[in-house]
Amino acid sequence: MKESLEKDAEMLLEVFHLGEKLKCLMRHSWMSDGRRESVAEHSWRASFMALLLVDYLDQPVDIGKLLAMVIVHDLVEAICGDVPAFDLLSEDRRALKEREERAAICKIASMVPVKSGEKIRALWEEFESAVTYEAKVAMAIDKLEAQIQHNEADLSTWTEIEKEMVFRLGRYTNFDSFMDNFRKLIEKEGAEKIAPNKDHLSNSP
Repeated sequence: MKESLEKDAEMLLEVFHLGEKLKCLMRHSWMSDGRRESVAEHSWRASFMALLLVDYLDQPVDIGKLLAMVIVHDLVEAICGDVPAFDLLSEDRRALKEREERAAICKIASMVPVKSGEKIRALWEEFESAVTYEAKVAMAIDKLEAQIQHNEADLSTWTEIEKEMVFRLGRYTNFDSFMDNFRKLIEKEGAEKIAPNKDHLSNSP
């Protein structure tokens, strides 16, 4: 192997080791079998959802870019950790998370060869901006997968704010008719799960 390629391989191996942290990093979400969910598990099912949902969207999308964004967007959590959505209701906390994650993606991009680093950073930036159609789909899938997981977990693992957040997903899906209808199906599951607590049942925004 040429010296330059060997150096690239060593850099890639280092970032793949960093990726292993996502297998170990636990999210707030719980599994149906009573254990915590890892970030890697969340990313895997989000990717699986993207692979199948792409056939039903209102507009054609670049499936390669969509899958790449879904895979890459949580990589910063290997450095920053996972922050539950209900901890981001404060503007200050959201701003802090953005600064930390932006610094993390810059660090990750610097760990790999320049071309790979530029690709990773561009995908992360596109996801975060949620302007392109692919980014909107990726963002919606990220949010919907999390709610599906909540619906599968025992209700005792839910916080009170999570019972309200079931009905706050519409702003992530209203750009696409299928995604919005799919969101309503997931929302219906969540509503049925918390049905004994009628105070949380309301119309979606």
